[in-house]
Formats: sequence, structure tokens, C-alpha cells
Amino acid sequence: MGASFGGDDDDAITDINITPFVDIILVVLIIFMVTTTTIVERSINVELPEAATGESVNKDVSVAIQMSADRSLSLDGAPVTWDGLRAFIRSEREKTKAANAELICLIGADKVVPHGEVVKIIDLVRQEGVTKFAININPVPRPEAAPAEPSL
Repeated sequence: MGASFGGDDDDAITDINITPFVDIILVVLIIFMVTTTTIVERSINVELPEAATGESVNKDVSVAIQMSADRSLSLDGAPVTWDGLRAFIRSEREKTKAANAELICLIGADKVVPHGEVVKIIDLVRQEGVTKFAININPVPRPEAAPAEPSL
């Protein structure tokens, strides 16, 4: 199959050239590899308390609220003030109410944060009408039951 430069070659091009496709995929792969490292670096360093029991939560209608060790708040990974948190929860609750869904707040706090600060977050969430919330934990395996001691 050769190329012709003139004449009466009116046949349609039926061969698929995949070279440009491979080039584009390689560029997308490189972009993905570079941006993945920046996404990982933007995480908030919160050392969650450990617990052996816990349940998964539907992520479609949930909002993640976290308090770091220095008592700064973040909402879905972005820094936020108390007033900004209240306004966001209020707007999200209205959106979920319109969609016949229920908003769930996932509350996480570093294990050095005082209990009163976590209660303050829960109180704010409940004041805005959110009735379902979950406390974020770091899951650990359940301890095995100790064998019963033999009686004499």
C-alpha cells in the first residue's frame, strides 16, 4: 500500500492512525501523575481518635467538618470560619431538602481537641436543622474477647 500524489485516487481513507491517540493518552497520564502528588499534599493533618466500631456513611449527601489540633476549622478540606460553616450548612440543607435527601455531617477532630469544641460543632450543626451526623474515627480491629478463666 503506497501513497500516490496525483491522478485519480478518489478512495476514502479507511486506515485508523492511532499515533495521535497514543500521544494524547501519554500527555494525560503525565498530567495525572503530576497533579496527583499535589492533591495528596493538600490534605489536612488531623490525627483522628481510634475506635473498633463504626459505620460507613453515604458520601453523596455528606459534608466533612474537621477541627485540627490548633482548633482551626475546615469544610470538605478548605479552611472555613464559624460563620462560613453555618452559612454553608444552611445552604446545603436547603439543597438536600429540595432534592428529598437528608444532609449528613461528618465531624472529625484531632484527638487533642477538647471535648467541648467538638460539642460546639455538633451544636452548630443541630441548630441548622441537621439531625444526622457522624463522628469521624480511625478504624482499628476489634479486640478479641479474653478467654474465660477456669473456675476451681
